[in-house]
Amino acid sequence: MRIYTGPRSDRGRGPSGWLTYLPWAFVVLTILGQIVWVLVGDGARTTLTIATVVTFFLASATHAFASRGVAWATAYLAITLAFGWLIERVGLTTSFPFGHYEYTGTLGPTIFGVPVVIPLAWSMMAYPCLLAAQRLSTTRIGVALVGGLVLAAWDLFLDPQMVGEGHWVWTQIGWELPGIPGIPLQNFLGWLLSAIALMWVLDFLPRKVAGDAVPTTMLIWVYASNVLANFVFWDRPGVALWGMVAMGLVVFPFLWRLWSQPKW
Repeated sequence: MRIYTGPRSDRGRGPSGWLTYLPWAFVVLTILGQIVWVLVGDGARTTLTIATVVTFFLASATHAFASRGVAWATAYLAITLAFGWLIERVGLTTSFPFGHYEYTGTLGPTIFGVPVVIPLAWSMMAYPCLLAAQRLSTTRIGVALVGGLVLAAWDLFLDPQMVGEGHWVWTQIGWELPGIPGIPLQNFLGWLLSAIALMWVLDFLPRKVAGDAVPTTMLIWVYASNVLANFVFWDRPGVALWGMVAMGLVVFPFLWRLWSQPKW
């Protein structure tokens, strides 16, 4: 059995009682909601989009509280929610780092132009990405680069889907990735830069060894479901290929690490 001995490691107390099952309940709701999203008409999709972001966020948040403690989870949520809102606000007002884009008003309440659901999305996905990166690297720069890559790769799936649903639009395009039309290359580079910065900050939180089946399940689900949906349901082979390769650069080594070293 191999035990993780990297910096700032700590075996936090595991969840007990009903807290063990609460994150899993939100996982199930998220996966079911996203499956239904594919099957229903356009009228219900916006509601399901918001609902599944909320349930995914709650899966990450409740797991963080239950497995890593109140202080860690509170700090994590404060950082990710503030970062998610701030980077989007800067992006809307300056066009940096994502390019020229606008929200269309379909995603519910906003705070100074940024839909509330958007920082929730940053927070929900940053959690499994951070933990996967920490499993693959013991250095802060390694975590920043690996976690930033997998978080930014998620946007290769996210942006085409949300633009296709009309939740935001690009007012200037410029250079594009082949196979992903209508979205500027600057957006994906901006995501990579932003995600690396976020992961760098989050890795200052103390590492705590815990049972991470919940965030691992969500990371695998996001990857597999988006590849499948873009290939089969949405006829976006370019999106599927870019996302499959970019996100797979982290997901597959992470899965190998889980299999080969089940204990830190």
